[in-house]
Amino acid sequence: MIDFDPFFFAVTIPAILFAGLSKGGFGGGVAFAGSAVMVVILGPAVALGVTLPLLMLMDVTALRPYWRRWDGGAARVLILGAVPGIALAAAVFHLTDPDVFRVLIGLVALGFVGFQLAVKMKLIPAREKPFGRPAGVISGAVAGFTSFVSHAGGPPVAVYLLSQRLDKTTFQATTVLVFWAINLLKFGPYAFLGIFTADTWLAVLLLAPVAILGVWLGVRAHRLVPERWFFGITYVALTLTGAKLLWDGLT
Repeated sequence: MIDFDPFFFAVTIPAILFAGLSKGGFGGGVAFAGSAVMVVILGPAVALGVTLPLLMLMDVTALRPYWRRWDGGAARVLILGAVPGIALAAAVFHLTDPDVFRVLIGLVALGFVGFQLAVKMKLIPAREKPFGRPAGVISGAVAGFTSFVSHAGGPPVAVYLLSQRLDKTTFQATTVLVFWAINLLKFGPYAFLGIFTADTWLAVLLLAPVAILGVWLGVRAHRLVPERWFFGITYVALTLTGAKLLWDGLT
């Protein structure tokens, strides 16, 4: 049962607004933080049930401003990889310890940022070619799995897309498309597992305007932020996301 008291709204409104801002303008890498905050007051399963429909609403809202501005090849590879990742997560949902995967994804995210910093500082030579399709499929599979169990699929997608050297809007549009597909694929298994309840749907209805507002603010911010700042923010977000996942997994 969800207690719809002032404390509920004081916590959930900023969390969902932040998630919408991230998904609308900055690659969605830290949108998972919204569901992480929700877990504190709702518990894991209820938080997943409330957050997924809101994330899907954010995805649909963000599709229009970024329509057909994505990299179709990169998106297809990631979505293709996500399918088995989601299927595996659904099959072992009640048996899986999400902390193991939080630690692994956190290490990958932090390792990638460290690698990029080392290249920038010319400590190691720059990679001449972007990651290929096999790496994209693996990234998609990991994103599908971690997104299913904790809405934390952003880091593996960001790692792959950052390696493709896309411009900021193509990067953002591709992320929007990929997570629109991933979240849509998650909906059926969530319903089958009984994650949605009358209370979760009421919470979704009450928080839907906040989700839309967050995306709108994110789109506006994306258009105003210079490309160099955008990727700087993305790397910072990836670092914070990786550190948070690592901390959550270890503690």
